[in-house]
Amino acid sequence: MGRPRTIPDADIHAAICTLLAQGGDKAVSFSSVARVSRLAAPTLVQRYQSREGMIRAALTAAWDGLEQALDAAEMEQKPAALLKQLSEIDSVSLMPATLRDAGLRERAAGWRARVEAALALRLGGGTRGREAASLMFSAWQGQMLWQDAGGRGFKLKEAAKRVQRAT
Repeated sequence: MGRPRTIPDADIHAAICTLLAQGGDKAVSFSSVARVSRLAAPTLVQRYQSREGMIRAALTAAWDGLEQALDAAEMEQKPAALLKQLSEIDSVSLMPATLRDAGLRERAAGWRARVEAALALRLGGGTRGREAASLMFSAWQGQMLWQDAGGRGFKLKEAAKRVQRAT
């Protein structure tokens, strides 16, 4: 019987996602994850078999977290409140690595569709609600992408109110 895992997968996945967010796909290697997680690189190889497997495991766990956050956020009645709750988890930094994997890309598309459907429902449904939801999702993800560059002038909550009044 193998030794018990002293560092849980969730901690390693978080470290990998942090490396992805800070330096992209190239920043993740067995040695960089070993340095951040305090696990030996051979232990990581044994646990994940390949660098791609390690990244995929971390991204899969991150998408699990995003789906759980969406489950909880769907209790919100207002579109802006739903997006604010989802903003607590960084979905934007996951996208470059996610888009290179067909299965994860499909999962991301499903998550987007689910977020847009939840928004559309709160915006009155129908064609106009779906269009407004698509625009709101895009504006929200754009804001998430650019917020660290100082683009604080855009207020998603105010934009959501304007979109809601227009539908």
